[in-house]
Amino acid sequence: MTATTRTLSATALVLALGSALSMAAVSTVQAADNSNMEKCFGVSMKGHNDCAAGAGTTCAGTAKTDHQTNAWKLVPKGTCATTESKTSPTGFGQMEAFKAKA
Repeated sequence: MTATTRTLSATALVLALGSALSMAAVSTVQAADNSNMEKCFGVSMKGHNDCAAGAGTTCAGTAKTDHQTNAWKLVPKGTCATTESKTSPTGFGQMEAFKAKA
């Protein structure tokens, strides 16, 4: 192995390690931010849900309609019950998936 090859290998290793540490730090910050959030069903707009939205969707951004009853969005804790939902029987977001009002 030449000196240039060893230097390039060491540089690549340092960059990979730095990237991994950065990603771990971002994950920790996101987890801390989520502790002040709650899932709120029926409040996301089409294509703007946060994740696993039940049948017909797979994850973030897959809600097919506005205020989809099985799609959730993270909202600040305590605000779900006051966030408008045009499909909810109460007119506000729900803590669990629900059946749309008739």
